[in-house]
Amino acid sequence: MDAVQIERSSESKQTLTAVGLTLAAMISIQLGAAISKPIMQQLGTFGTTFVRLSFAAIILLIWIRPSFRSYNRSQWLSAFSLGASMAFMTMCFFAAIETIPLGLAVAIEFMGPLLVATLYGSGKFRLICPMIAAAGIICLTSGSSLWGNDMTGMLFAFCAAIGWGAYIILTKRAGEKFHGLEGLAVSMMFAALVALPVGTGQLYTNFSTEAFIMAGLLALLTPLIPYAFEFMALRNLKPSAFGILVSLEPAIGATVGFLMLHQALSIVQIAGIALVITASVISTR
Repeated sequence: MDAVQIERSSESKQTLTAVGLTLAAMISIQLGAAISKPIMQQLGTFGTTFVRLSFAAIILLIWIRPSFRSYNRSQWLSAFSLGASMAFMTMCFFAAIETIPLGLAVAIEFMGPLLVATLYGSGKFRLICPMIAAAGIICLTSGSSLWGNDMTGMLFAFCAAIGWGAYIILTKRAGEKFHGLEGLAVSMMFAALVALPVGTGQLYTNFSTEAFIMAGLLALLTPLIPYAFEFMALRNLKPSAFGILVSLEPAIGATVGFLMLHQALSIVQIAGIALVITASVISTR
């Protein structure tokens, strides 16, 4: 085996690892979202988000021990931008699933990655894969009376889409500027700080010791594990490829919502799941 073949084999393994990390991250996010619903009813959406971001930041800072004094201005700006997008995306997403089904919220939120995939993609599948995924999203959201009945939840989902698109681009850049998971640790710290004002306000009026502890433990499922996995995956995936790959998330969200929250799926919505899976498979290949 010559040097070129060895290099290609190594790149292939790195890509497969990145795909596996991304899939694991998506499953972790959706499971964490489904389990969190009772806790959010006690601590409030923003209070729960703040607790989870704070616990995740503390764990990462203790584990990674970032070398703060060595960072330059560009690194600090990169970490703050990523942290702000994390906080915005997470708070909006959990506010959305408080009032609309999990699968619907993730489907709407996926518009962010879909836009990234379209803008940053290249080659013959640049438009084909996003179009297939978009068709799947339309199927997933079809037949839902919530389009007209809960505009607040819909608005939060659209805001989460903006945050998710920014998160993908900013995570890629932070991964290039920092060593290991240092960028994630510093970004998570900023995310907790950004969520602090609204988070502590809800905690003050809705505090429950048991719910507080549960929210802290769930920080492992969301956001610690998925953000760490995605941070590592984006080092070996283009933002466009990642944007299409996460088209599986609405399908995972709809499936988790059906199994854990008893949110039923129609035949058309199942067809939508099949379409987004197809788009992801074509893009990954």
